[in-house]
Amino acid sequence: MSRNCLVLHFNMHAIITLKAGKERSLLRFHPWVFSGAISDTKGQPSEGDIVEVREKSGKTLGYGHFQTGSITVRMLRFGNLFPDRDFWNEKIAAALEVRKRIGLFPGGSTNVFRLVHGEGDGLPGLVIDYYDGVCVVQCHSTGMFREREHIVNALKAAFGEKLISVYDKSSETLSKGVSEKNEFLFGDEISGKEVMENGHRFAVDWVSGQKTGFFIDQRENRKLLGEYSNGKKILNTFCYSGGFSVYALQNNAKEVHSLDSSKKAIELTETNIALTNKGAQHKSIVADAIPYLRNIEKDYDIIVLDPPAFAKHLSAKHNAIQGYRRLNEEAIRQIKPGGLIFTFSCSQVIDMELFTGAVMSAAINAGRNVRILHRMHQPADHPVSIFHPEGEYLKGLVIAID
Repeated sequence: MSRNCLVLHFNMHAIITLKAGKERSLLRFHPWVFSGAISDTKGQPSEGDIVEVREKSGKTLGYGHFQTGSITVRMLRFGNLFPDRDFWNEKIAAALEVRKRIGLFPGGSTNVFRLVHGEGDGLPGLVIDYYDGVCVVQCHSTGMFREREHIVNALKAAFGEKLISVYDKSSETLSKGVSEKNEFLFGDEISGKEVMENGHRFAVDWVSGQKTGFFIDQRENRKLLGEYSNGKKILNTFCYSGGFSVYALQNNAKEVHSLDSSKKAIELTETNIALTNKGAQHKSIVADAIPYLRNIEKDYDIIVLDPPAFAKHLSAKHNAIQGYRRLNEEAIRQIKPGGLIFTFSCSQVIDMELFTGAVMSAAINAGRNVRILHRMHQPADHPVSIFHPEGEYLKGLVIAID
């Protein structure tokens, strides 16, 4: 579907009625309706349709996107008002206003941030990242994908002339057959550009890079690493595009090694290291993290462990916990006395308590004393609705090893 052929999403909505008592979570503004909570469906909603949700008495609770599966409805609006064109303009404008209040727009030393963070901004299934005038959209539900024209028009209204282009990268996050290809929906068709984060330069390619092109959620944690980096030898595992490595080098690390199993990731890292003019202090390594950690010399002052999500579903929770334990155990065992480990989990189904427990088990197995210095989370442009605590997916610890 080209940018000129997008079709506005209207439908005579179906009505979903909940079982008695199952309305309580929606009255507390939790945005998900689970399949087991549904008593009756009037009409035959298709994937992505907007449906009306009612409690057993017939009172309207709100409207949301329908999708088959465990989470059957993702709520867009609570109450009697249908989410029309104005709804989209208001939601995108409100999201941008939050980013203005936390100092991310208009750009200064940072011109890359998350504009829409799903449920945290009242738009379940939608992620929009902003790269100095370019908005990269990822839809995680069919309903959001069908709303793309509303989304593009709302972005135009919010940013005005500051909007260069809008790129849809939903084919990687949706079921096969929903989105056949990634494409520009508006503006200049540029495949990447250089952006600034806390004054550091990064080359971002949203067309071929992971996620939307850059791991924006680690911005404040990269900054924290920089504060510890002066004169240190650092190993950055699962480095992807080298974000932690750039901060370390720019904060006068003595030596930085960037490791990833992907040669393409290492190439991205080396592109960004070249922007620092400190390549002489950097070494790239293509390897798997755990075998590499098992055989290193005990001379690293800091090790960064930032793996991809080990569990994307509840069924994988146990294996994920074991994966985090094994990874952290090797790092704790091998780091030099007095060293620090920045360790993370981006698995939504693993909360901070479970993650901390996995690291504690790793410390016990490694036989070393470990203290927690910092607990880390996603930054303010990845807000968490107080009614949807599941939105807090990134957690991390800075631990000191005796």
